[in-house]
Amino acid sequence: MSAVAKNFEAITKAKAAHNKACPFPPHTVRMNPFEIERMQWEEGDTIAGLVLEADGKLGTGAFRLICDGMEPPELDIEETQYVEGPLEPLVVPVGPAREDERVFEPRN
Repeated sequence: MSAVAKNFEAITKAKAAHNKACPFPPHTVRMNPFEIERMQWEEGDTIAGLVLEADGKLGTGAFRLICDGMEPPELDIEETQYVEGPLEPLVVPVGPAREDERVFEPRN
């Protein structure tokens, strides 16, 4: 069996195991750039339904599946403007009551 076939089989088995254990399906497989080149694959290729990404942090002979549970996608956060209140309290002048206004006092 060729190295390409062995890697494809390993990725397919890992994907199946991941799907049994995690509610988030994987979307990416990361491999060392040297391994990608050795397989004659290119970053961005689709391998077993997963997008191939280079990751120099991974050792040769290893790969990692990535799902949204491990690395959630960035959310589109809408920027909003807000109005600040005054720094000092507002002073509202109170004048004498008008003659036509009645003042009600509570009854005891």
